[in-house]
Parts: sequence; structure tokens; C-alpha cells
Amino acid sequence: MDLPIAFTGRMQRMLGEDYTRFKAALQQDPPVSIRLNPAKTSSASIAGINLPHVPWASQGYYLPERPLFTLDPLLHAGTYYVQEASSMFLEQALQQAADLLQPLRVLDLCGAPGGKSTQLASLISPDSLLVSNEVIRSRASILAENITKWGSGNVLVTNNDPRDFKRLSGFFDVMVVDAPCSGEGMFRKDAHAVQEWSEENVKLCAQRQQRILTEVWEALKPGGVLIYSTCTWNETENEENMAWLTMQQQAESINLTLPLEWNIVPTQLNGVRGYRFYPHLVQGEGFFMAVLRKTGEAAKDYGSSKKKKYKLTIAGKKEKALVYDWLQRPEQYEWLQHNEIISAIPAGLFEAADEIYQKLFVVYAGTDVAEVNGKKLKPMHALALSQQLNRDAFKAAELDLGQALRYLRKEDIQLNLGGNNWLLLQYSGVPLGWAKQMGNRINNYYPKEWRIRMELPQELTARSLFSLNQFKV
Repeated sequence: MDLPIAFTGRMQRMLGEDYTRFKAALQQDPPVSIRLNPAKTSSASIAGINLPHVPWASQGYYLPERPLFTLDPLLHAGTYYVQEASSMFLEQALQQAADLLQPLRVLDLCGAPGGKSTQLASLISPDSLLVSNEVIRSRASILAENITKWGSGNVLVTNNDPRDFKRLSGFFDVMVVDAPCSGEGMFRKDAHAVQEWSEENVKLCAQRQQRILTEVWEALKPGGVLIYSTCTWNETENEENMAWLTMQQQAESINLTLPLEWNIVPTQLNGVRGYRFYPHLVQGEGFFMAVLRKTGEAAKDYGSSKKKKYKLTIAGKKEKALVYDWLQRPEQYEWLQHNEIISAIPAGLFEAADEIYQKLFVVYAGTDVAEVNGKKLKPMHALALSQQLNRDAFKAAELDLGQALRYLRKEDIQLNLGGNNWLLLQYSGVPLGWAKQMGNRINNYYPKEWRIRMELPQELTARSLFSLNQFKV
């Protein structure tokens, strides 16, 4: 790997004698890591797993090599997420800076493709609200897909520019900004990042990050927490930007307590603390994180005497009754209807969700449950993947690996079950989606836009895919 001269000079000055080890680490293959979905993996299923643990992430594990993730049905079922290990450090920042037992309003501003958002969804309480945002529409669709697969019912996916969040003054308790950056920490994974790097690009990235932070700051309430991260090493985009923010706004640095054996490098500039990840010290890519608390007084809310007009529409009693038993604990949800789609959101989040709908562009929210068209009722794919699905309400069919892959490719499958029913198709006991049994015919209802497009290898066994059972002792 040919590194830019200006980059190597700066890293030599920053690391001193450690630079040789750092440069050697950049020539090595990056580690492979995954993070499990605790709602879809029982404690029994991970008992006895003989895999190295990502030390700062309760659900993070390293794999000995990279399997065929795309052809693993469990990936499409939201059982785990393939995530770079260093970025899983978000768990430590959130746990130490916020009270996760309380209902929180959390914003993941730069959410796509979904690694941090799905991690946040697993960490916050069920009565908390996560708004996962992505400014680029095509990436927002990918984000919505991954959020849907994860199955949390308390997430809203939005497609907005950071400046739009000024409309939500003091709304969020926690704000995660994984800012677009120069990507130095991704050099060994992405040759394009090396080619695109320049000192001028570093400056442009830092300016863009400052714009993002300035525009979104209003939406963080006083006392709220900002978790800022990049996948780069230069101080311009990291420590200097955090020091700049504390001078521009009312904010104070939050210190995190970390075991020395993690080899995360703490830094400090003008009283602002940061945490650095280097590939010669940790099993992970380059990463930086800092945590700030917004200080100052909250604006007084005198309320309004006007009757509030809601944008969200409550589902009618008739429509609600059709699907009421499709979720566990249905009484805990507000049932909504938009055109033919019935969806559900935790009742305690209705007011906050409606405010988001009033002021932002929402791509997806809560759990889409069913499509009602006259007397026809079709369960939505999101329902099959939902952590709140009531499986007792549906007939289920277990698929083997070949059947599951054909289903995920939206090809015909044969089950020979008979009858005329909606079938919840499962792989290894985890729901994949819906099919309609029509006598001897099975109609495949897997979403066309999500189907697996790559050709199947001639020889494919469960051993060639990721499976926790492979690593049990």
C-alpha cells in the first residue's frame, strides 16, 4: 500500500517509535467482526460460544475468517449485523454518559447503513425513541431495510439534511454524529480512500463537520449528550473540532473510564477528551470518539392553548381488530393507518413520533403490520422480522438452507403442506418472511428489492456460512 507522503509524515510525528508497528498493521488483513441481535439470539444459543469477544461490546465477536455473509439466511433475518469492531465502542460511550434505564430520545444523524443505529436500538429501553437519519435518499432506503431486519419497533427512519433538525429545538437527550470524514482509518479496507486523501480534503471534511455540528446542535437539549465519531486520525477533524465546538457552544467534555488492556489511546486538547483506535493496538480499524454534554438552561415551555392537530392517523376499530393479535402485548401500541397500510408504534411514543412527522421527512416508522385492501389482508414483511411478532397467530414452516436461499432469491419453493394460509417461513427457528399457500402452489412474498442477486455457488453448505453453532465447544 502506497500511503500519501503528507499522511505518513503526520502519522510519524504523532506516533513516534510506534509508527513502524502502525505501518505494518496497515498491510495486514482487517479483522472480521459481527454484533448479535440480543432479541433474536437467546442466551442458550450463544452459551459455550468459543469466539473472541470484542471487549467493549457486549454482543460483539470476532470471526476467524470472512464467510459468505450474503448467502447466510440469518443475516437477512436480522440475527446479527456485520460491523467493524472499533465502531462498536459506541456502547461504552452511551452506557457511561446516559441513563439507559430512562426513556430517551436518541438521534443517529448519519445513520446509514445502520451499524450504529441497530446497536443503539439494542441498547436503549423499549420506551425510548430512536430517530435514525440519512441525508442521501438511496442510503436512507438501505438504512430503513437494515432497521426493518433488526426488528425494533421504536425506531423512525428519516431522510433530512442536518439543518432540518433546527425545527426540533431541545428535542433529543442523546445525539450520535458519526461524521463524514477523510477516511484515514479505512485505508487498509478501502483503496479508494487512499486515492481520495489529500490535506485539502481533510480541511474540507473538517469544515463540513463543523457545519453539521452547528446546524444540529439546537436539537440537543441542555444536559443532553453528543457522541461524536470519525473513522480518521488527523487532529483537525477530531480533537480540534471538538475543542472548537466547546468554544462555540455551551458544552463540556465527558470522561470515559476504560480498562488499560483495551489499548484505546486517550487524548486531550484544551480540556476536551477523545479516544483513539489504532490497528497496531486494537483488533479494529482506525476510529476516534469524543463525548460532550450540552450545558446551559432549558427554554421554558409555556405550552399552547390551541388544540393540537395530529399528522398521524389512528386506525379504525374494524381495521385494528383484524390484526390486533398479530403483535405481542397489542394493548401497548398505538395502531396507525396510512392509505392501506396498518402500522404500530409504542403508545408512549405517539406524541414524539407525530412531532417528527410534522417537521421531518419520515421514510419508515415503528412496525408495518398489514396491508388492507377491501376484504383482503396481507401481512407486511416488517411484521415477520419484528421482535414484537406474535408467532402463535400464524402457521409456520421451517426451511432448510437450499429452500431458504431460493426464498431469499424470490424463486419458487416447494413445501407440500396443503391448504390456503399465510405461512411464516423460518430458518433455524428465526423468521425470514411470508409466503402464501394456495393449494399445491406457494407464492413467494419476499420483497423484490431485497432479494439476493448473486449467483449461488455450485457447492454450498451451512458450514461455509456463519453459524454460531460452528464455534460451540
